[in-house]
Amino acid sequence: MTTSVRPGSQMERLLFEIKKVIVGQDHLLERIVVALLARGHLLVEGVPGLAKTLAVKTVAQAISGEFKRIQFTPDLVPADLVGTRIYNQKNGEFQTSLGPVFTNLLLADEINRAPAKVQSALLEVMQERQVTIGRETHRVPDPFLVMATQNPIETEGTYALPEAQVDRFMMKVLITYPSEMDEFVVVERMTGALPTVQPVLSTEQLIALQRETDKVFVDPVLMEYVVRLVTATRSPKEYGVPDIAKYITYGASPRASINIVLTARALAFMRGRSYVLAQDLSDVAVDVLRHRIVLSYEALSDDVTSDTLVAKVMERIPVPTAPMQGHALAR
Repeated sequence: MTTSVRPGSQMERLLFEIKKVIVGQDHLLERIVVALLARGHLLVEGVPGLAKTLAVKTVAQAISGEFKRIQFTPDLVPADLVGTRIYNQKNGEFQTSLGPVFTNLLLADEINRAPAKVQSALLEVMQERQVTIGRETHRVPDPFLVMATQNPIETEGTYALPEAQVDRFMMKVLITYPSEMDEFVVVERMTGALPTVQPVLSTEQLIALQRETDKVFVDPVLMEYVVRLVTATRSPKEYGVPDIAKYITYGASPRASINIVLTARALAFMRGRSYVLAQDLSDVAVDVLRHRIVLSYEALSDDVTSDTLVAKVMERIPVPTAPMQGHALAR
């Protein structure tokens, strides 16, 4: 199997294989694959029982990757994640025992249940893709994706994620209950013999696809649109949306602009194109921006969400109409 076939065809096969097991979570599955192609991490918010763990495990099987799960609890310590130095009495030396973060797909279940020092232990791994234990630095395997989940209905005994860590997640995806028909299929599958997931890609082939994704063309006009979109969350008055200024304490960081472009590239590649359209940017913008906008107390009291604010900004900032395909062919 080579990567010279039509862009996205292998990702279609990957999604097809995953959907043999997972029903009704198309948006989540698409975003997991986008994050894999764009080398990003995912924060997923949804009530228990929506197949978050099964989705990541199934993706890991389909790409022949290693999967590990960490259940975050208040008594967790950083060494439980990254590993530690252990004294060997036989030879009188310290040996390094690597933690569960050394894997291809890591599920950090209910990440907001662990204290800040444990959450921050993930920061170096997520950003630098390496862990420092003692004086030694160890790199995590490639590809590497962290998918963290949090439960929105229970706040007792939880710790809010610090902004610095939330910003490390490429996207935040909200998932809801399945439709009645989807739930019927879920019950039917889960009460029978679960289909076997066949590996569609190797990790080496996925890395090659990541490199192909890097070549997807993004017109400078579209990049300018993304920058305007993100800057408008910081200075809404200057961009014609003064009514939302009171609801925003801090707007999105430049990392948001970078990640909108990277995720749009991956989405365009999945859709079989070697160039990005404005529609790709619009489709990923909310997922990339929703967790990067720090809301004011007024927004919380008026029950205004970051999704609503992003939608208003997107309504106000005109979408470029330049034909992207012509630019891509010219290249």
